[in-house]
Formats: sequence, C-alpha cells, structure tokens
Amino acid sequence: MCTCGCNSCETKPAVILNENLVKKEILSEGLKYHLDNNKPLTEHLYRAGSKEYFNLFAEARALYAREILEFSGEDLNLLVETDLGHFGLYEGKRVPLDFPIDEAMHRGKKVQLNKPKRGGNKKFYVYVRDPKTKNIKKVSFGGTTGLKAKINDPAARRSFAKRHRCAQKNDKTKPGYWSCRLPRYSKLLGLEGSYTGFW
Repeated sequence: MCTCGCNSCETKPAVILNENLVKKEILSEGLKYHLDNNKPLTEHLYRAGSKEYFNLFAEARALYAREILEFSGEDLNLLVETDLGHFGLYEGKRVPLDFPIDEAMHRGKKVQLNKPKRGGNKKFYVYVRDPKTKNIKKVSFGGTTGLKAKINDPAARRSFAKRHRCAQKNDKTKPGYWSCRLPRYSKLLGLEGSYTGFW
C-alpha cells in the first residue's frame, strides 16, 4: 500500500501477471477479465456472496502469495488484510470469512458484521467479531467536528494516512482501522467520492 506521498498507487495497473512464472491461460475466466480490462477485483462481475465471487478472491489470494499476480490499492488491502474467499466454522456451520453481510447476534439483535453505518455517538459505527473473544463488538468511529472526509483529494488522503499512521492500523476492533478505510465504504455511507482505496 502506498503511504509515501506519491501517486504511483493510483496509476498502477489493477492486476499484473508475472509471465515469467506462468501464462495467462492458467487463470480462471474471472481473473482473465480483470487482467484484460484493467479492472480491480472490487469491480467484479459476480453476485456478491456467490460461489464464483468467493472463488475469485480465493484464487487471487493464492496467486498473489506465489507472486504470480500483483495487485494494488483496495484489492491489495482485501487480499492482505482480510480472509475474503476463505471459509470457517461457526457454531457448526460453514461460513464465509470477512464477507461484509455476514450476520450475527449482538445483545439480542441480529446485526451485519463489517458493514459500517451512519449514526451512533460518532459519525459511523460497525459491528465486528473480536477474534480473541469471538464476541460481537460495536465500534464507533469518525469525528463529530463537522469536517468532511476529502476522499477525492489525493493530498488530503496522503496527509490523513500519514497523520493517523494508517499503514499500522490492522485491528478491526479499533476505530482507527475503520477511519483509515473509510473510502472503501464511501458509497455505502452516502459519502461524496469515487476513490475506493486505502487512505
């Protein structure tokens, strides 16, 4: 992820294939689409939650780990910081990990995990599962001073990332993690901005 203050992360191709290791033919049709059309994984063609959707991320992560494919921006964050595309067992059921519309119970109420919403005692809030306790936790984040998030301003994004040390914020149970990834959820939260990468 780019925190150096340059614009290289924003102009780098969405997917890069290391053809010294393999040929494009080994890729699934889904990954070939992203490679041929310079489209990030976040602009996939599959219905979110479908088998093809999870397979796309699982394949991308496996090929990234073997240095066959390179990703940048939001895609890199998803592959490095989440387990999207993998499954685990919860209460005897096979469930997708880090899928934004994963549901759980919090204080007797059904809530969606990892899906920020407006409101609460701060600007936004999100429910997450604490990996240590397995309990559901409500995390409130976002300033209440009235300042607007300058999502489309590259200089403002770089400044924010540097001030808040976003590259070091990896704990989903902390407000800083979600504040640093606010652009990822801009459309969901009704914010003005088309940038969907890392601050």
